[in-house]
Amino acid sequence: MFIFNSSIGKKFIQAVSGAFLIIFLLLHVTINFFSVIDTFTGKWGVVAADEKLFSAGDGLFKLGCDFMSTPVISIMVPILALGFLIHIAYGCWLTAKNISARGGYKRYEVSSKAATDSWSARNMFVLGIVILGMIAFHLTHFWAKMQLPEMFGVGNFENNPYCLLEATFGRWWVLLLYIIWFAAVWFHLCHGFWSMFQTVGWDGQTWFKRVKVIGIIVSSIICLAFVAVAVNAFLQANGLCCCC
Repeated sequence: MFIFNSSIGKKFIQAVSGAFLIIFLLLHVTINFFSVIDTFTGKWGVVAADEKLFSAGDGLFKLGCDFMSTPVISIMVPILALGFLIHIAYGCWLTAKNISARGGYKRYEVSSKAATDSWSARNMFVLGIVILGMIAFHLTHFWAKMQLPEMFGVGNFENNPYCLLEATFGRWWVLLLYIIWFAAVWFHLCHGFWSMFQTVGWDGQTWFKRVKVIGIIVSSIICLAFVAVAVNAFLQANGLCCCC
């Protein structure tokens, strides 16, 4: 098929699946950032410690987690996650084919000189491997303790997301690994964002520069919000946060 055999078709698949990744991250970070807001409104400690308030759905983060369990989101998230997995798998397959065809490590070809001059463009596969490794690490902290027990009855179910955040990010070395991960995601997204729009034809002189700037802004918002969530949880877990 044309879409699988041509270079344009291959880039299109990566672009579309990459869009799923960006939407997935935006949804994910929005819900998680509610925990930071709860800290400044004084809800974090109160809701996490009071089972009645927690069960009643008090606290933005708790409400966000409940929202993620609604039927529409329960259907939407697996679809976005599938697009995310396709993006990773297809990227690995493309890179393996290029290594085999060209006798060395090179990213799938791009026509834009700006892309070849970009450090992140030359190292998208390496960044992808780092991100994939941390995703596996991340799943052991959250998915394995919430969705896996709830859906398949495997492991111990953690009902309180505030406590889970504290348990995960309470150790400094885990926080450091996550921050490195977020940095890798930032580089990956900065290149992937404008590359996605370039693939669908938005590569004119004027719009291309604007899209690159927008990509940096969107990537920075996503990654800084994730960092804020992790750092806030670390401070909460170690009693270092004075917000009320």
